[in-house]
Amino acid sequence: MSHYHQKSLAELSAMLQRREISSGELTEHFLARLRQYDKTLNSFITVVEDQAMAQAAAADAMLEKGAAGPLTGVPIAHKDIFCTQGIRTSCGSKMLDNFISPYDAAVVSKLKHAGAVMLGKTNMDEFAMGSSNETSYYGPVRNPWDIETVPGGSSGGSAAAVAARLAVAATGTDTGGSIRQPAALCGITGLKPTYGLVSRYGMVAFASSLDQGGPMAQSAEDCALMLNAMAGFDDRDSTSLDRAVPDSVAALDNPIEGLRIGLPAEYFDEGLDVDVRSKIQVALDQYRDMGAELVDIALPNASLSVPVYYVVAPAECSANLSRFDGVRYGYRCEQPKDLYDLYTRSRGEGFGAEVKRRIMVGTYALSAGYYDAYYLKAQQLRHLISDDFKAAFQKVDVIMGPASPGPAFKLGEKAEDPIAMYLSDIYTIAVNLAGLPGMSVPAGFVDNKPVGLQIIGNYFDESRLLNVAHKYQQQTDWHRQIPDAFS
Repeated sequence: MSHYHQKSLAELSAMLQRREISSGELTEHFLARLRQYDKTLNSFITVVEDQAMAQAAAADAMLEKGAAGPLTGVPIAHKDIFCTQGIRTSCGSKMLDNFISPYDAAVVSKLKHAGAVMLGKTNMDEFAMGSSNETSYYGPVRNPWDIETVPGGSSGGSAAAVAARLAVAATGTDTGGSIRQPAALCGITGLKPTYGLVSRYGMVAFASSLDQGGPMAQSAEDCALMLNAMAGFDDRDSTSLDRAVPDSVAALDNPIEGLRIGLPAEYFDEGLDVDVRSKIQVALDQYRDMGAELVDIALPNASLSVPVYYVVAPAECSANLSRFDGVRYGYRCEQPKDLYDLYTRSRGEGFGAEVKRRIMVGTYALSAGYYDAYYLKAQQLRHLISDDFKAAFQKVDVIMGPASPGPAFKLGEKAEDPIAMYLSDIYTIAVNLAGLPGMSVPAGFVDNKPVGLQIIGNYFDESRLLNVAHKYQQQTDWHRQIPDAFS
């Protein structure tokens, strides 16, 4: 069997451009891997074989004409939170199990326009609420490095699919770490861009002031190729930023000598697994050897990020999910007696436990008499968290630390303890509250489970983040490792 899946997006793109392989062959290769392996992983909710082969044929025609871009003919997957015209968009929920979107999300149409081939839609925590991909209506996703462990969430399906090489790259969304944490636990590269850089049009909303779409792939170079196609202003999204998008690929080989790397004391506290800490330290030492300078910094309000997030995010989700009422689209209960019965039973039967938990917390936080005490206070603290980063970036160029406090945990291990689950995002959440870009890069293994190095940048510094990650990946091969069972 051919080994196309062992190659990166950049390598496959070059092979397609040189006509060493057709998109049809490549797409069939990945579809065959999906048929063979995804019964084990459950990383996809929907696979669209016929459409994928049709898109591959169109890509081959473009390649023949010499009119192709770097993503033309490359097979990718979309997290099932992005609307796809004529194809089910479920958000991992019974509520949307029957929803066929009438339009494409901005990210989907941009990647389609760039010539990428869509293999299907990946599994996810229900409405992107979770850190383990166990809240999906379609069952949990398994981590390809150890199928008894979680892949992280909520973009766990995308992370597992890329890690097992069932797709060359995938889209994800990150509300409090949902690209970076699964990327870390599955040993791939994932980037959460600056808030507003990638359009949220057609991306089903969880928490509107935090949600951000981004790329998940093997390497920083692959993520740069994806981001170039995904980013850009969209007047259909009121939070989209009208500014030129720099070419992230062009900046990959910039020198990093003299780079000042900030190390927040709060990201190396007693909550961090000692083995993960040692792997992160090795990566930091490699950066020092490449000419970077390590600088101790403080993010004094970092400890507030989890409680702030779990007021802001549920409050916004309770508002966003009020649209699922059984009236217009989505799940509707059988034979409702009246309108109240329609609302309560449709929502009661359509939503899972974690979604209900967050709706209730959020509705309480927004209710009369509590709004000032909870939601308003959380937004004020959010400013302090953001100010900490602004002060830090006066002294350093990037901030580094772990993406997750430990490696992948066992399926079911934290399912009964929401607080323990929420704390698995402790190093990622502040980045979303501040709207900054952040990424996770593979940095070794603990007991054959991947470890992710988190790199955080200043606003619109994606090109520098990708450059810094790329330089590290030229020195290491962690991002090239494939789980034995899927090699």
